[in-house]
Amino acid sequence: MAKIALGTRREATQPDCIQALVVEFITTFLFVFAGVASAMTADKLAGGSLVGLFAVAIAHALVVAVMISAGHISGGHLNPAVTLGLLAGGHITVFRSILYWIDQLLASAAACFLLQYLTGGLSTPVHTLASGVGYLQGVIWEVVLTFSLLFTVYATIVEPKKGANGLGPILTGFVVGANILAGGAFSGASMNPARSFGPALVSWDWTDHWVYWVGPLIGGGLAGFIYENFFIIRSHVPIPTEEEGY
Repeated sequence: MAKIALGTRREATQPDCIQALVVEFITTFLFVFAGVASAMTADKLAGGSLVGLFAVAIAHALVVAVMISAGHISGGHLNPAVTLGLLAGGHITVFRSILYWIDQLLASAAACFLLQYLTGGLSTPVHTLASGVGYLQGVIWEVVLTFSLLFTVYATIVEPKKGANGLGPILTGFVVGANILAGGAFSGASMNPARSFGPALVSWDWTDHWVYWVGPLIGGGLAGFIYENFFIIRSHVPIPTEEEGY
């Protein structure tokens, strides 16, 4: 079973941690900026139609793929649910996870405030449940969609030997786009508390907002725990000796 490492406050002063936080901020900022901008454009030009949803899905798929690749120094999480999923699998410490979460939320807020300024105060779409979709349904939607996202991250990026080498970011972008097409009309298909936080803060509209924390964090944490403990085999490899010619 994977062990969760707590970490220490000293991590915050280590060069690799500082560098990772800077990269995580930049990539999360650019992801939210492109994602929210696409939603604003879709509302403005397509009135929230299927064409608009498709445009939002494509924009998210593309920017996720690129930002994960660009953010390789930090791991390109872009998402508190991804960070939690990797924490559950023992790939990041608790302390660094908290720093990442703060970083991601600040980046999301900064991107949305900048968009509000650049668009002349254009309304920033927030994630809310569609008419007829209850809280439990919304949470389950987000759990399932985020689970599929983290399962893909583990299969194609965390354990590349079991996935498609080098294609992890692209495939992760594909699943984000597919999930938006599948669940966007019902729960909004956030899969990402940071992605929901920025627009809610700027618009000061917290309707259903808790759903976009509970669902993604459960889905992400569950996927990380299950994949790490049921699909990744950690075998002991003896240290080579001089007698073996090493």
